[in-house]
Amino acid sequence: MEHMEPRPIPTTMTTMFEYDYATNEADLRRLYENAKRDQWNASKDIPWKEPGTADGRVIADELIDIYGSPLWERLSEAQRVELNRRIAAWRLSTLMYGEQGAMLACSQLVDVVEGADHKFFQATQVMDEARHNEVLDRYLTERLGIRYGMPKNERDLFDSILTESRWYLKTIALQLVAETFAVALFKMMGESARDPVLGEVCKRVLQDESRHMGFGMLSLPRVVAEASETERRELEDYTCFALEKTLTGFFPAEAYQDLGFSPAEMDEIRRYRRETAASNDFAPFRKYFRKDMHSSMVQNLARIGLLSDRVRPRLERLGITLPAR
Repeated sequence: MEHMEPRPIPTTMTTMFEYDYATNEADLRRLYENAKRDQWNASKDIPWKEPGTADGRVIADELIDIYGSPLWERLSEAQRVELNRRIAAWRLSTLMYGEQGAMLACSQLVDVVEGADHKFFQATQVMDEARHNEVLDRYLTERLGIRYGMPKNERDLFDSILTESRWYLKTIALQLVAETFAVALFKMMGESARDPVLGEVCKRVLQDESRHMGFGMLSLPRVVAEASETERRELEDYTCFALEKTLTGFFPAEAYQDLGFSPAEMDEIRRYRRETAASNDFAPFRKYFRKDMHSSMVQNLARIGLLSDRVRPRLERLGITLPAR
């Protein structure tokens, strides 16, 4: 697998040193207690020696964009299996980089948030994200032997999160947008998994992720409620920026290129993908993915007050409909 050098991201943060460690926000302290209770060990709790599928598939073929198309019909069985593995590797690589980005962002949040309840919980999330990074790296290395680079939109999003000094903007983009996208993707990958090890990895990761979204839902309402009109517009615009970066630009072009698809065929794949999305002719896994995305991400953002009629046009371009009030 290709070796990539570390990429420096210059940042400036203000660290808040606390002297009061009493519980001031019981719900956040409860999240911290749950996080301590639910820790798991990626080395010992994943059945790494479990055999894979007899044919080598990792996920259901229905999760491949060209499944059912003339391009799919032209592939041999060996090519279909290889594409299955490469599409899975591309998605898991994207998730793995997101987990490291989250680990770095949460390590910053430990510094910048105020209150022991916030700091204690964020410290547990740093450990969670390190474990997710570890488990995905091991899966890609040992089970697939394939790894892809970090998509540009994902890099742009985390560059923004990691250089943003305000904890609440970090939390919006990380916990309520990127994490919710990851949860829906992990659910889809887990439900469609053919490799039992992948199924267990997704199940374990999802146990942690629900707590992470909980932090945003508990910590942000007060910030939004107390924001001035100018601050509210900034919150909404940053939310839209995070949504745009998260919901666009995640096409596994490299996986198709590795199978020898030509530029013309790549255009055909993109067109088929758009047409399939427009017709709502999804495999069940994809339907659940869209439902999870909309019900979790959009409903939560709207409930907190981060989406308004002012940004409706930007949302509609992403295929997002604001929930009825």
